[in-house]
Amino acid sequence: MKKTLALILLGIFLLASIYYAVIYYVPYSEGVRSGELIKFSRKGIMFKTWEGEISQGISGAQIFKFSVEDGQKEAIKNLQDFQGRYVKLTYTERFGKFFWLGDTKYFILKVEEDSSPHFSGLRQKKDE
Repeated sequence: MKKTLALILLGIFLLASIYYAVIYYVPYSEGVRSGELIKFSRKGIMFKTWEGEISQGISGAQIFKFSVEDGQKEAIKNLQDFQGRYVKLTYTERFGKFFWLGDTKYFILKVEEDSSPHFSGLRQKKDE
């Protein structure tokens, strides 16, 4: 009886470990998105996570929501510095999410300031 219970518990533990490993380490997709950084904050009651949004259109009709893990110190600092500016985000999308890591399946790896395609004509006239 004890051996059966131990095998069942071991099986459950192994399945949970495999599930976690696949969700966390195997990316579903990777890519780059650009837009105006409109929100970046640390939120949560028990588990604080970094969450943000970029607007990918002039009217704000297309919002891309993302999370940043605590270990991404440079990305967090850049997002705080680039608030309100046009940014390019390199991200990885996971199969699922864990509540202690973030609210979304999109996790930011790198942040760069970019120039807005909407106002490029205005900047060129100003520079001339």
